[in-house]
Amino acid sequence: MSNTYQALKCNPDCNCDNDRKECIYERRYAEMSTSSGVLGVDVISFGNESELVPQRAVFGCENLETGDLYTQRADGIMGLGRGRLSVVDQLVEKGVISDSFSLCYGGMDVGGGAMVLGGITPPPDMVFSHSDPFRSPYYNIELKELRVAGKPLKVSPRIFDGGHGTVLDSGTTYAYLPGHAFAAFKDALIKETHVLKRIRGPDPNYDDICFSGAGRDVSELSKTFPQVDMVFGNGQKLTLSPENYLFRHMKVSGAYCLGIFQNSDSTTLLGGIVVRNTLVTYDRGNDKVGFWKTNCSELWRRLQLPSVPAPPPSISSSNDSSIGMPPRLAPDGLPLNVLPGAFQIGVITFDMSFSLNNSHMKPNFTELSEFIAHELQVDDIEVHLLNFSSKGHDYLVRWGIFPDESDNYISNTTALNIILRLREHHMQFPERFGSHQLVKWNIEPQIKQYVFILS
Repeated sequence: MSNTYQALKCNPDCNCDNDRKECIYERRYAEMSTSSGVLGVDVISFGNESELVPQRAVFGCENLETGDLYTQRADGIMGLGRGRLSVVDQLVEKGVISDSFSLCYGGMDVGGGAMVLGGITPPPDMVFSHSDPFRSPYYNIELKELRVAGKPLKVSPRIFDGGHGTVLDSGTTYAYLPGHAFAAFKDALIKETHVLKRIRGPDPNYDDICFSGAGRDVSELSKTFPQVDMVFGNGQKLTLSPENYLFRHMKVSGAYCLGIFQNSDSTTLLGGIVVRNTLVTYDRGNDKVGFWKTNCSELWRRLQLPSVPAPPPSISSSNDSSIGMPPRLAPDGLPLNVLPGAFQIGVITFDMSFSLNNSHMKPNFTELSEFIAHELQVDDIEVHLLNFSSKGHDYLVRWGIFPDESDNYISNTTALNIILRLREHHMQFPERFGSHQLVKWNIEPQIKQYVFILS
């Protein structure tokens, strides 16, 4: 435990544990996920790139989480709502930031994003909606109309004012509309997607609305799914692309399901799906919320990229080649600040070193390729073993990620997702594969003639 940590002792301003020694908390979110634990005080640091110096703050020390909070890759949740325990409110009260913050989410297939604590200069084309802090304790906006393929839903504008109004909730995954609004939205969407086949959802316990035949490339979804517009009280509108209201079907390739559901009450709840690839500024000091469509994953990568690339290692094809090579996380032939997408990507190759204790790698190549496919979120048939060299129980293995059989190129979205996972060391393998390390990766605009090694 941190030597600067202090438990928050039971007091009249908090909920106490059964022994009345510590303050406890519990939070429940719209999709029924929960977080609970004890409250403590410790030093929060914001990284070397931030102008903020470390601050002592109260936070929840989580000891139990359920639902999506447990199953998703993120570990825990940061509360940004209004209230004394919010990190934002604590920093504002200390006078270290202005009363504003911004969030930028990654897209459907790419995680990451960015958070800005304090005010920013809004981009010229950012659209705003008034937010009334007296209406509810949540971040609300003045939604007056929804349009599907340019056609307004045939519902009263007052339908979006029921309950707490229209609420933005970054801690909720999906979006939820009141009954009549959801029915109108669902009917309008189905009417515009009549060329697609309706299929069952991935979970038989839920009656999801799903479609197949749209293809795997998220950037191409607008060819088969309609544009959706959110019109605010001031007449400004935010345009949603398909990734802002769909999620991937987990069992059927090229299929998608509606990520907007019917709410059990009259509140309109807009979760993270609606603001994918959107910079959202919560300007609490001026009672407004701003929206700016952008590539949040690109923004995140540029914030993270080192300024000087490491020297490229050499790879020998000899069986006596040394495996102990330093990692190189930049692609050959591309400057570090260039995203894949300036040209069509035919193949992604990467070299990995493995150090095994007492087993041999070669009989397990097929199984390993399946693990790689799972970790990189691609199909098994797209992962190919290109080459390997060994010295004792140390192996240097080259892999290639190739397009689906029906495509000539890897989509930019898929490529970026793969590269981000490689860069951030997301791949995890069973212990029998020993320790592993990414040596380098490379992208090529066209598919060369490759010889696949059959394992």
